[in-house]
Amino acid sequence: MNGALWRSRLLTDHWFSNLPAGLQDGLLAAARQRRPTPGRPLFLRGDPPCGLYAVVEGAVRVGDDQEHIKLTVPSSTDLPYWFGEVSLFDGLPRTQDMFSHAHSIVLHIPQADLDRLLRDNPAYRYQFAALLQLKLRVTRAQLEQHGELPTVARVAFCLLLISQGYGPINRAPRFVRLPSTQLARWLAISKPTLISVLNDLQTREVLRSGADGIEILDFNKLRAAAS
Repeated sequence: MNGALWRSRLLTDHWFSNLPAGLQDGLLAAARQRRPTPGRPLFLRGDPPCGLYAVVEGAVRVGDDQEHIKLTVPSSTDLPYWFGEVSLFDGLPRTQDMFSHAHSIVLHIPQADLDRLLRDNPAYRYQFAALLQLKLRVTRAQLEQHGELPTVARVAFCLLLISQGYGPINRAPRFVRLPSTQLARWLAISKPTLISVLNDLQTREVLRSGADGIEILDFNKLRAAAS
């Protein structure tokens, strides 16, 4: 399938929807659709720069099971998740292992195509800097608040962060496919504590927690709980 057919999906993303038309067209023309086998790496730590990626279906994860999963990007048909942009600026090898976590569809823009786009249109580099800045801004806020928030607020903030794809989007997914064990590890709290918090938020009709993930019922209530 040609990457151009994913335009409507990508336009739900804040970053892509605000790109110049020429850059949108260039990324879509260069995009290669991939359906990686779950558990197989997209790239590994130490690999040379290999381009930009967008998850349009399924999920990916940072690190493998032996390294303790750090992050799973939630499955969503409404949330393209971009990664791999750092190498556009430093040109250095990858610093993380990135694996396919589920039956996914990933759009891959090869490094050579990106280099050509930037060579022909140097100003486009500012657009990729905006993507990097968007992630850094949210990550910085998370780091500043993470250790200071009450446990309920930390859990709510984390779920809000994941559901919004680390930046503003037009539509947030309502289902977060994130095992409770992994979420507890990420937040550095015990699983019983997490379950107690999720039960409290469920009682308040903020979310619904199940074996296969967490459904967000009311984003306004989730934001209030996170503040």
